[in-house]
Amino acid sequence: MIDLDESLLKKYAQVMVHYALNNGNGINKGDTVFLVGQECTKALFVAIAKEIYETGGNVITHYLPNNTKDTSLPRFLLENGTQEQISFFAKPYWQGIVDATDHILFIISEPDIHYLEGLPSTRISMMNSARAPYMKMREEKEQAGKLSWSLCLYGTHSMANEAGLTLEEYWEQIIEACYLGEDDPVMKWKAVQKEIEDIKDKLDLLEIEKLHIKGDDVDLEVQIGRHRKWLSGGGKNIPSFEIFTSPDWRGTNGSISFNQPLYYSGKRIAGVSLTFENGVVVASSATENEDALKEMIAQENADKVGEFSLTDKRHSRITKFMATTLFDENMGGEFGNTHIALGNAYKDTFTGDMSTVADKQWYDMGYNSCPKVHTDIISTSNRTVTATLRDNTERVIYKDGQFMLD
Repeated sequence: MIDLDESLLKKYAQVMVHYALNNGNGINKGDTVFLVGQECTKALFVAIAKEIYETGGNVITHYLPNNTKDTSLPRFLLENGTQEQISFFAKPYWQGIVDATDHILFIISEPDIHYLEGLPSTRISMMNSARAPYMKMREEKEQAGKLSWSLCLYGTHSMANEAGLTLEEYWEQIIEACYLGEDDPVMKWKAVQKEIEDIKDKLDLLEIEKLHIKGDDVDLEVQIGRHRKWLSGGGKNIPSFEIFTSPDWRGTNGSISFNQPLYYSGKRIAGVSLTFENGVVVASSATENEDALKEMIAQENADKVGEFSLTDKRHSRITKFMATTLFDENMGGEFGNTHIALGNAYKDTFTGDMSTVADKQWYDMGYNSCPKVHTDIISTSNRTVTATLRDNTERVIYKDGQFMLD
């Protein structure tokens, strides 16, 4: 494993604790953080925990054995467990975690990115579905404004190999993307976030009715819907440069292909193409692990769009494929990126008070509900995005990898 010096780990921890959590504001004294990571993340895990304590916060640790083919407990369960064991959900435990927690911080890392290889997609989906109540618990507390979460990345040899990079090159991308080379990366993040917020505010003022995404591999219409606003990462992901919204799923029509692979349930799915009619996926294909794609889409409401997102290449320093959605959905490069997510919609794109909205109202507004799935699929090919505004005028808002809003 690469030797990360103490000062770099300290900066990474400061970004997560003093910027990322609490929606870009950092934690407050007395806050409790549920910290999740595998053994391979130990150096960063400890640095973050120490930073939380030094800030006056509390830590609940969820420190896990490495997910490798030999040591992964999920793999052992999937290979040997009964359906009842795979579907087991300890509701009182997870409800207690959510009740006790102000912030959740996941350190994403894969010591063996293919640790679930060879296992049936149906059993993996069964295990993922068992966690749906936990996601619902989190969502309800987040909607009440009492919970925040964030993600960060810890690179491994397996992830670097998957991306076709050396471990040193992989970490160079992490350091660049997270501004860890800056003297004060927290201050840098706040400055960049302000620039992204300015773009987001301009999008909100346009009152967009629908978008037409056009390129060599896409011809897609996306209905934005009423009572929506655009959001930026705001600390929820580190790094995050995207600007996104939760469209009215019923108004998605056309086709789109994606030149970046995705990883779902431990499987790499590449060459994805989707066709939508009236908001529903009516045709899907993949050149690699198509069965896993179809298994995902077959889950209730996973055949509908929950998110539409654009990244401006002027903000992102990510230039290489990283084999993880956290970075790939924020890639800059030559043409920025476009991505959509199949599955659950983010309700915090609603312009009003989320806590006052009943499930029936979310449905009536076209917010897709799919607690089991929210899967981002990414394309970095060039495309032009034209907005139709509520006064029926049209305006190009994105071209050649950057927003056109000046």
